[in-house]
Formats: sequence, structure tokens, C-alpha cells
Amino acid sequence: MHLILPSPGQLMDARMRPGHLLLDAGRALAQTCRLGESAFMRASGLASEAAYKRATGATGRIMQHAHIGFRDVGRTVEGMRSVRDTCAARGVTVDRFGITLDWSMGYPLEMRARAGRGTGIVMNDTSDFARIVNACPAATHFGDFMLGLPGALDNTRAAIAAGVTSIGNLGQYFTFRLPHWDDDVATTEATVTALGLIAAQDAEILVHSNLDDGFAGLFVDMGCSLGMAIIEKYIIEDLTGAPLSHCYGHHFSDPMSRMAFHAALRQVNDTPGTMIFGNTVAYRAADAANYASLANYLLADIAALRRWPTGHAINPVPVTENSRIPDVDEIIDAQCFATRLVQHAGFYQDLFDWPRVEAMATRLVDAGKRFAQDVLAGMAAAGVDIRDPAQLMLAIRRTGPRTLEALYGPGAIAPDTGSRMPVVVAQWARELDEMAEEWLTTQGALIARIRAAGNTVPCVCVGTSDVHEHGKYLVERALSGLGVRIVDGGVSVDPENLVARAVAGRADIIAVSTYNGVALRYCREVQAAMDACGLKAGLLMGGRLNEIPSDSNSGLPVDVTGEITATGAVACVGLDDMTAAIMDVLPVSA
Repeated sequence: MHLILPSPGQLMDARMRPGHLLLDAGRALAQTCRLGESAFMRASGLASEAAYKRATGATGRIMQHAHIGFRDVGRTVEGMRSVRDTCAARGVTVDRFGITLDWSMGYPLEMRARAGRGTGIVMNDTSDFARIVNACPAATHFGDFMLGLPGALDNTRAAIAAGVTSIGNLGQYFTFRLPHWDDDVATTEATVTALGLIAAQDAEILVHSNLDDGFAGLFVDMGCSLGMAIIEKYIIEDLTGAPLSHCYGHHFSDPMSRMAFHAALRQVNDTPGTMIFGNTVAYRAADAANYASLANYLLADIAALRRWPTGHAINPVPVTENSRIPDVDEIIDAQCFATRLVQHAGFYQDLFDWPRVEAMATRLVDAGKRFAQDVLAGMAAAGVDIRDPAQLMLAIRRTGPRTLEALYGPGAIAPDTGSRMPVVVAQWARELDEMAEEWLTTQGALIARIRAAGNTVPCVCVGTSDVHEHGKYLVERALSGLGVRIVDGGVSVDPENLVARAVAGRADIIAVSTYNGVALRYCREVQAAMDACGLKAGLLMGGRLNEIPSDSNSGLPVDVTGEITATGAVACVGLDDMTAAIMDVLPVSA
């Protein structure tokens, strides 16, 4: 193995207060910060969404989740009412709304005014939360950019006071990094203190973790992904006393993976789930074609929930999601589609090969338990106090997913490569590997020129503007197949640090994958950093090339491909757009 566990000095930090003191501080705050009453509580007569999930699940009804969030709080409130009321009039129940918050909400309250903005809502006090929570009698879920980031305590206090009983996103603690924020100790302390506040409430407040947003979404082995769910459950439920609710689904493209993971997750976590997220990576075509992808994942989710009720709601993502922020009518259409599909789905229940699904689930559970046990044993051997939630969380975060999987993955080590062989390979990795391999079959001329270059092969520095690593993975797999030299530019990397890594690696090209609605701004900041240090290199921008204009009235992002091209950077719609850029930096004789 080429990777080793970081030293105890790297895993731990003397600046951080012990976890029990942080939890005590959160419990002390609970004396004055108590759970408010929401429209959902008044309508249901129940004290929490967890209670509602158990009661509804007992009836056999499949619950539905809608995601919504425009930049303006008032527009979001009206949108929620319209979706809920229109759907109800059509016989469709929207049980819960997930609110799309802006990534700048992750900063402490006093820093948000100075932070840049993305595509979501920024809320600054309890009244903003309360307006949304009381928009309609559905449960309100605040997931992304709440827990797991430096603003965790500010956000959690405001959400609890407003009556929110599902707060996330724990998965983001392990992977998300805000621009120009590197204090992981402060982030950990804020998160653990917030967990103490949650655990001390009289009602059951679900700590939501979207597994796909954390390390679980980056492991190549799905056994490690399930193992991360077990580790998170140990940290949250055993060490802090709060209930942990898991979500998954972003990156599961095939029905077998979705159903088997669902069955496996049910065996390791009996707390009601939040939602099974829509497989948004499957939306790659026009709206009409995307309905096929919507039906594909929903049918699998409905079937799994019928067989193994877990409290998860299904999430019918509007078919326009891959091109723009869906509007109210598109959200309503997706919800109505889902309800009708639930009515049809019962006819398919006996057609599924359940023993095969259960066999994969068994492999995942066995692999996940081995991974979780080995990670905790490895941490303890390194001197980490695995009974201290703060210390354990920080150590896992600092280790990173690649090192964890390489050291503790349940798969055997391949004798030829020295790398782990996945027990169950993640669908996203298999699909991206296939995409890279297919593209390489069309690049014979470029590969020949690179081989002819000898020691002067091009060097590409690959980084991301945000946490979404799968685009980076695809580009690196494709570049590796070409035979070029690759420099790791980092994930969620600040522009000046990306350029510094490119300079240190003597890169000829910088390739950026971006998905968080800041494509043009990030492009210009990278170019400014390149100019400041005199770096003459090509710049490729790929991913979701959109941004919200500063003078926007709608709050919706617009395509900025043309503006990026006008800066002199190369806007990459696909891998083919890299070819000419690499050709340009090859020696003439190559």
C-alpha cells in the first residue's frame, strides 16, 4: 500500500476542547433554546417528524419529499404553499419540503454579509426560518449548510427555535470546505456543540446525513459507504445521544444498487430515514427523456420501501433539474407523477428478484461492519480517543476517504496494483470509468502524439471549486489514460491555492470542475491569481457553467459559457473539449 495513516499529531489538535465539554455547552444552551411549534406540528398533532414518519409508515403509505428554495424567502414561502395546496387538490400529499439553502449559510452569522452568494436562500435570524416553517402544514427539512460547517451552532439554534425537527447535513462535515475557511477545529467544535443542543431537546430532532455528500459518496466500494453509515451512527447516537437519520440516492443509477443499499441500510440503522434522494446524475437529456430516468429510480425506491419500510420519503426530482432551478409548476408535475407511479408500482412487486437483492445487501452489511470496525480500531491504535465525538470526527475528516478506503476497505488487495478490489463497486465509479474508456478509444491521434513527446508530456493540474469530486474523478481517469502528467489541484480549493499547486507542479494546463453556481467568478479569480504570479498556462472550465447575475430579478442562475470563453478560458462541455487544449501544449515535433 502506498498510503499511510496520518500521524497522531496530524489527526488530533491540542486547540480543540474535549467532546464532552462541547456537548455540555450545547446542553446548557438548551435551557433557553427550546423547540418551537410549527404549522406541521399543529396540523399533525405530533411533536416531531420522526413521530409522523413512524405513524405514517405504519399505514403503508409512501411519503413524498419536495425540494424547493428560491433566493427570496417570500417567493419560497409562496412556492411551498402553491405546491402543497395544488398537489392536495389533485389527491397528492407532499409530506415534507427540503429547503435549498445557500452555501454561504455555512459561515458563522457575522461573516455571511461578506461572503459571496450562490443559488440558494440566505437566512439571518429565527424569523426567516419561522416564515418558511409555517408556510404550510408539511414538515420542513433543513439539510445542506446547517450542521457540519462553522455556522452550525447559529443555524441550529435558529432552526430549533422555529420548530424544525430534521436538521442536516452531517455528511458535509467530512467533505465540505467553505472558500477561505480552513479552521477545521472551529468547524468541529461548532458542530459538536450543535449536536449537544439537539440531543438535549425534549422532542426527537433528526440529525440528517446525506451519505452521498460525505465520504460515502466518494468511496469506490459501496461496502465502505455502508460502513460510513455505521460509523456516523456510532458517533451521533452512541456518543452524542441524538438520533441519526440517513439519506442516499444521488449517485445510485441502477435499481439493484438502490434497492440493495436500502435493504442494507435498514439493517444497520433503525431510526426513520429522511428521504431517498433523486438520482440527479441520470438527468442528461431533454425533459421528456428525463422522465424515463425519473421513473427508473422512483420505481426501485417505491418497491424497496414497500418491502422494507424505513420512514424515508421518495424524492421525485423535476426533470428540468439538470438545466435550471425547477419552478413551482415543474415541482408539482414531478409530485403528481410520483403519486401515480406509486399506484402502479404494486403490480411490479412480485417481478423483482428479491433473493438477489438481499444477497447483495448481505455482502454490503458484512463489508460495512468490517470497514467500520477496522476504521475505529485503526483510529484507536493511532491514539485517537474513539469515545470522544469531536476527536474522532476530526481524525476521520483529516484522514480523508482515499486513505480510509485504502487502509481499511473490506476488499482484498490486488497483487498486480496493490489497490483494494471493491466488494461491490459503486455505480458512479463504474459509469465514469466506462465513460473515460469509451472516450479514450476516440483519442488515438492524441495518445500517439503524447507518447512521441517522451519526457515533455503535458502536465494538467485538476481541481474543483466545490465539494463535487466526480467530475474531477472523470477528468483524471481520462487524462491518466492519455498518458499526461497529473497534479492534484485539490477539492473546494481557493483560486490562489489552486494556482500555487499548478506552479509547484509545473503544470501546462489548469482544469477546473465547478458545480456551485460560481463558474464565471471562479474563472476570473483563477486568471487573476495566474496573472499575479506570471503563470502562463491554459485554463479549462467544466461542469455546470452557470451563475446568478448580480442584477438578477429572478434569482435563477444563467449559463455563462460564452462569458467564460470570452475571458480566454476553454469552456468544456465534455471531454472532447480538452483535446485541442492538450494538443496546443505538445511540442511541435511530438
